[in-house]
Amino acid sequence: MPKQRPILKNIISDATLSLETFQNATLRPIIKMQHDLILALFQSYVQKKKIDLITLENQKAKDKIKSIFEKDINFKHLILGIIIGHFTTEEFDIYNSNISEFHKRIIQITVQRIQDTLLK
Repeated sequence: MPKQRPILKNIISDATLSLETFQNATLRPIIKMQHDLILALFQSYVQKKKIDLITLENQKAKDKIKSIFEKDINFKHLILGIIIGHFTTEEFDIYNSNISEFHKRIIQITVQRIQDTLLK
């Protein structure tokens, strides 16, 4: 059964900027839809690299999760590819107009979701 993007309500208003509109209408639903896969990849990554997040205090674990995305470019690009691969042609054109900003937003949202899920 194919996955469908969730519809996130009440996050776009008339005052929302175009970057935020794309983030909230496209990026967030795709990241939410792919959350289980991203989480499984992340857990596999930390297991393979023998990183023990459980023994770290909460803030250090959060910092470590963020650090993984900053230091391991291959892993970061894998996550970006999982998200970008779900774009339509029109969405890709919007994304392509401001790649660095959207990369930053994708990684910020993804890191936050991983932290919130693993460090409850």
